Amino acid sequence: MKNLGLVAYLDIKESLRAKWFYVYAFVFGGLMGLFFISGITDSVVMGFTGLSRLLLVFIQVTIIILPIFILTTTVKSIAGDRESNVLEYMLSFPISLKEYYWGKFIGRFVTVFFPVVIALFIGVAWGLYKGGNQMPWAMITLYSMLIFSICVVFLGIAFFISTLVKSHDVAIGLSFAVWIVLLAFIDVALIGLMMQNRISDDLIITIAMLNPIETFRIGAIALFDPELTVIGPVAYYLLDSLGHSLLIVYAVLYPVTLGMLFAFFGYNAFKKRDLL
Repeated sequence: MKNLGLVAYLDIKESLRAKWFYVYAFVFGGLMGLFFISGITDSVVMGFTGLSRLLLVFIQVTIIILPIFILTTTVKSIAGDRESNVLEYMLSFPISLKEYYWGKFIGRFVTVFFPVVIALFIGVAWGLYKGGNQMPWAMITLYSMLIFSICVVFLGIAFFISTLVKSHDVAIGLSFAVWIVLLAFIDVALIGLMMQNRISDDLIITIAMLNPIETFRIGAIALFDPELTVIGPVAYYLLDSLGHSLLIVYAVLYPVTLGMLFAFFGYNAFKKRDLL
């Protein structure tokens, strides 16, 4: 456990020295600042106003930005160490493969999770300052859990990719491909399938809910709109099949389970393949 903590600590320090971390933190902090300046908390769109309006917009931005930031910065974690011979140097110390791999995973999770949560709390504090009645602890807790789940799933995918390739350039290319495919299956590809009407609508919706980005989106919307009126007729199928509470549980647990499966697959590939 001591070596695991040391590897995680070293990865956190390495991330804090990297430029991508400050760009990452600036993007989410800067977006919150932009939302404040633009007066989103004072606008009303489809019944959402004040703090709910601010957090809803933040959700939509998080869906797009967070996965690609996690993928592109994390796929270089092991592949980059292998290519720069840092991996060979690290393993010359009395550190097991398990401690190295999971230490890197924990360290990278800390650096991608906390900037987003801090930006979330800044947004909530601003919403309360602009006239909110009380701190919505239940909503903040659930949204933080959703951010936790989306971080875990894309960290797992990124580490899986990073263990399969030996060049960080190839790893970045694969991460973009994964992001584009998942992003396309939010709406574009699925709407095309529904318009062609070649497969059942139930199957299309089921496939959509296997997409962690779509799961995050639906779960986040359900926090503000329990009836899911924003997404139209699909809401009836989801609420009749799962119900509101089970839908939130699924939106949190499914991405975490999927991410950990990818992380374990990556670890098995890492310990069985040629390390160098």
